[in-house]
Amino acid sequence: MSVQHETPAADPAGRVPGERHATGYDAATRERLAADAAQIMARYPQERSALLPMLHLVQAEDGYVSPRGIAFCAAQLGLTTAEVSAVATFYTQYKRHPNGTYTVGVCTNTLCAVMGGDAIWEELTEHLGVDHDETTEDGAITLERIECNAACDYAPVVMVNWEFFDDQTPESARDVVDRLREGVPVAPTRGAASVCTFRQMSRVLAGFPDGRADEGVGAGPATLRGTLLAKEKGWRAPDFPDVQHVEGQVSPSGGAPAGQAQPEDAKPAATGAGPTPAGQQPGADPKVGAEESSAQRPATTPADSSPEGQQRRQRTDDAKES
Repeated sequence: MSVQHETPAADPAGRVPGERHATGYDAATRERLAADAAQIMARYPQERSALLPMLHLVQAEDGYVSPRGIAFCAAQLGLTTAEVSAVATFYTQYKRHPNGTYTVGVCTNTLCAVMGGDAIWEELTEHLGVDHDETTEDGAITLERIECNAACDYAPVVMVNWEFFDDQTPESARDVVDRLREGVPVAPTRGAASVCTFRQMSRVLAGFPDGRADEGVGAGPATLRGTLLAKEKGWRAPDFPDVQHVEGQVSPSGGAPAGQAQPEDAKPAATGAGPTPAGQQPGADPKVGAEESSAQRPATTPADSSPEGQQRRQRTDDAKES
């Protein structure tokens, strides 16, 4: 049985070896992406904070973070393409060349490695004929060596587009990739009932839910075993030093019980650690979601307060608004 995969060669939005990258989106695609980008930017007090999900958005469109995707993000956020590229090259979830339909990640960190992760990696590299961050000729699988999947209780773990495949063996992992290449439905051990494509998952990471967040089991028996055992045995974590129990509540020794106001003279003095963020009263606890920007901090060095420094900052602000 064969299936049509999202191969780089067959995808007009992708890069074909020997040909130049597309430099822009057509009008309809750009309008659609701009509408999605507007929803993403609306979530943040400062629009430039939307860069990470927007990179996932263009990756969902092109199958990787393409030059035109970088240019789109820069134009939407008032950044330079160099600033966007600096972020895109820092995080491994952003691909700078066309990715396969499925990203298969094999954890080879300490626990997974000793439990069989190294053997799984060797089996898949030989079976698929690719190495780290390389894609099979049919465009189905991009293979990755991953440092940790944060699922050590199910080691060794393989992930397909960041869905968990627990307690794997070289044989079971090979079976998974063969089924993916044949187009046979594959279900992860925990989480969603099926594995979506790399592009579909990129759109979810951009912040557009696919309705599958509550499917399947999140924390399995191995994860919950410690909590259940502690409940059965009545175990509890030890207290911090100088902590006393007051009527069933824990409070610092010598301090007021939880929920009881402290005397005014017992409250810690203000530290004066910088300006108060916008929308926050002086001396109040930090306001969740308040705008805090280093661009608004007071001048503290000669370079900041010099005429040249002020002109440089003004040129930067003007460029972002143009």
